[in-house]
Amino acid sequence: MDMLKGKTVLLGVTGGIAAYKAAALASALVKQHCAVEVVMTDHATRFIAPLTFEQLTGRRCMVDTFDRNFSHQVEHIALAERTDLVLIAPATANVCAKLAHGLADDMLTTTVLACRCPKLIAPAMNTNMYENPVTQDNLDILRRYGWEVIQPASGRLACGSVGAGKLPEPEQLLQHILRAIALPHDLEGKRVLVTAGPTREALDPVRFLSNHSTGRMGYAIARAAMLRGARVTLVTGPTAIDPPPFVEVVNVTSAREVFEAVSQRSGESDLIFKAAAVADYTPAQYSGDKIKKKEGDLSLPLERTVDILAWLGEHRRPGQVICGFSMETRDLLENSRAKLEKKKVDMICANSLTQPGAGFGVDTNVLTLITARGCDPLPLMSKDEAAAAILDRALELAGQG
Repeated sequence: MDMLKGKTVLLGVTGGIAAYKAAALASALVKQHCAVEVVMTDHATRFIAPLTFEQLTGRRCMVDTFDRNFSHQVEHIALAERTDLVLIAPATANVCAKLAHGLADDMLTTTVLACRCPKLIAPAMNTNMYENPVTQDNLDILRRYGWEVIQPASGRLACGSVGAGKLPEPEQLLQHILRAIALPHDLEGKRVLVTAGPTREALDPVRFLSNHSTGRMGYAIARAAMLRGARVTLVTGPTAIDPPPFVEVVNVTSAREVFEAVSQRSGESDLIFKAAAVADYTPAQYSGDKIKKKEGDLSLPLERTVDILAWLGEHRRPGQVICGFSMETRDLLENSRAKLEKKKVDMICANSLTQPGAGFGVDTNVLTLITARGCDPLPLMSKDEAAAAILDRALELAGQG
């Protein structure tokens, strides 16, 4: 909850009914230990009081263009210089037009015009106003000047019409901010492929063979890579967790579907993290009808699935970094080193199912990162922290290549 610690976000609030959502966003940012500076238009104060934001942020909410600080600096310039990111939410059609054309006639527009940091804008208005070609042209101008325009949600609007124009929920707006400034974008321009979760190998329409994987480790890697600027594709088996935002998600079920998804996308990927727990065996025959209970025992013939990690190692392109995972119950280092060499990959992230805090269904992990240069044991840490360490090592390997 401290990914924005030390960051300053300028939250611009304009005159729309959705201004109440900006208060919830300000609260969420403060919980991330972010300094939140709220600048309101005069019309915004008709919908929500500045005092609300002052109580939430612990900072003075600004409206007047001619406010000055105690150093007698013009406040909007001082604020612009210490701001790490600007978000206008909600943004009316009027403010979108003014910002697109460099008009600065109040505290918000003069401050934003002086900012050189990343800028995000979340239009919120009547559907017809939003879809009007003039509004769309103004948003295109903002994009051309480097603004990120956050697409409005669709639904029933305050005016009673139904369509695009709703301000996204505060949690979604927060995710846009995190993607923009939470972490250095050292993976900018990289394409990252991650597999996660279990597979299900069908026996009949009712039953399947699977494992205890929750997908948490792979999802953590996908999210961390996204926050560091990568274009991420997540190939995921069935899980109970929500995928990270701003990530291409490919849902699969069986080992065969994982292989097909990975083999189609591996050639364009710079970094590959195969964290999915893919079945090594699948039923040799699928019964179209439910297998009925009979007297005596039942034998199920199984056949090998494609070894996806070995396939990746054999078909790798120059400069590509491939990372596999190894979960063992004994001989962790020996088995994982053998896997590294046999599969012809760059790194194996190994953990033991018998070690407390590691394995399936927990928020922590205890990994040993194994490469051709040796082993690097990591202490017990959250899976988010483990994901960061894995990405750091993968980047090192990419640099060595």
